[in-house]
Amino acid sequence: MSEQEPRGDDAVSAPQGRWQRLAASNDLFSPVQWRRRILFWSGAIIVGVAAVGFAQAADYVFELFQRVVHASRFWPFLITPAVFALLAWLTNGALKPTRGSGIPQAIAALKVEDEAFRGGLLSLRVALGKMALTLAALLGGASVGREGPTVHVGAGLLYSLGRRFGFAEPAAIGRFILAGSAAGLAAAFNTPLAGVVFAIEEMSGAFEHRMSGILLTAVIISGVVSLGILGNYAYFGRFDIALPLGQAWWAVLATGLICGLAGGLFARLILPSDRGFLGMVGRLRARQPVIFAAACGLALVLLSQMTHNGLYGTGYAQAKGLLEGNANTVSGFGALKFLGNIASYWAGIPGGIFSPALAVGAGLGNNLVPLMPGVDPASVILLAMAAYLSGVTQAPLTATVISMELTANQQMALPIMATCLLARATSSLVCRKPVYKALADRLIDEYERRKLADTPVHAPVAPAGN
Repeated sequence: MSEQEPRGDDAVSAPQGRWQRLAASNDLFSPVQWRRRILFWSGAIIVGVAAVGFAQAADYVFELFQRVVHASRFWPFLITPAVFALLAWLTNGALKPTRGSGIPQAIAALKVEDEAFRGGLLSLRVALGKMALTLAALLGGASVGREGPTVHVGAGLLYSLGRRFGFAEPAAIGRFILAGSAAGLAAAFNTPLAGVVFAIEEMSGAFEHRMSGILLTAVIISGVVSLGILGNYAYFGRFDIALPLGQAWWAVLATGLICGLAGGLFARLILPSDRGFLGMVGRLRARQPVIFAAACGLALVLLSQMTHNGLYGTGYAQAKGLLEGNANTVSGFGALKFLGNIASYWAGIPGGIFSPALAVGAGLGNNLVPLMPGVDPASVILLAMAAYLSGVTQAPLTATVISMELTANQQMALPIMATCLLARATSSLVCRKPVYKALADRLIDEYERRKLADTPVHAPVAPAGN
């Protein structure tokens, strides 16, 4: 027998060694990678179910509030300030990470590879608290949305799942956060493409090649869960509208400039500052957070008295009605909803800005329609919605894709994209930094200051011999 021919146990172990080397060199056969995939897929199912349940619960609690409003327009004077005050009190303690939309928290957790910091923003307690307190905000009539909170919840659920099953390495757990965020947005709006684009443009700012398959499958699975429960639907319904080349493209210029500027102004007004008027607002909120939140709730109610249906909730019904051309809204709805959104955000309560931003854009677009005779009103309103969202977030690709998927309309792809790019450029004249990234950087700065303050300062040691 040749010396090179395997004998006995060596003949059996040689194929096993080749399989082990193949598994180690190829992710397709790696047990670790398969465990990771199964966790991602299972987590995406959980996020999809949570998003659908959250959406249905949000609709239910807001319907309860609307019944109260229909019984008497004066009940909100009691309910809304009280709920705002309660939420401000609750979120000044352990539930502070549940404030706001939740997207800045997910971005900050993705950037900082510190386990204590990530756990403080994305723990299961925070995710569940985010859902419960956002529902409470809608029950109180706050002008907030549920899509940003769903992103926060999605990131928290997948983060907690990854940690629970041993994926503690910072880069690995970061992939769970990114996939959970994308899956959350995709399931919340039923917009799978927007979920992927959002993860690339808003969350990570880059696209890791190894992450592509994991991200896509997580988004697809959460979207399939949403479709399986709710059916194949577009968020605002299907709109067969178009904007022909020619004079009608003046709508692109008008909506891009005006709504982009308005979106940038909104972003600037909700960013904390130490100077000027915003600095004064921040100091008032810091001194008396509960009273300040109650005052914000009262301001929302007073603004709502100027409209037919109020400024409460996401504004979905008003935006959909404006697109369909049968909305029962006052001519100043867009401007009033703008102010209502600011009042709700300044209160520091949980809730997102995606849906309310679309409602503001629809209202502003409705004001622009009379200035453009001969142009389909629905196309102007859709462009204004996309432009305002792009102005607020300064994420033109996400705003483009989400606007197309929300209305199941591909004919408006080029006009929407042109409008969103113009709106983003206009917005940056007012607010230089994208709002979510600015808020995330503020969270990171606070963490770094606390970390520096907790670091003991050692006295200098005298040189030996002195």
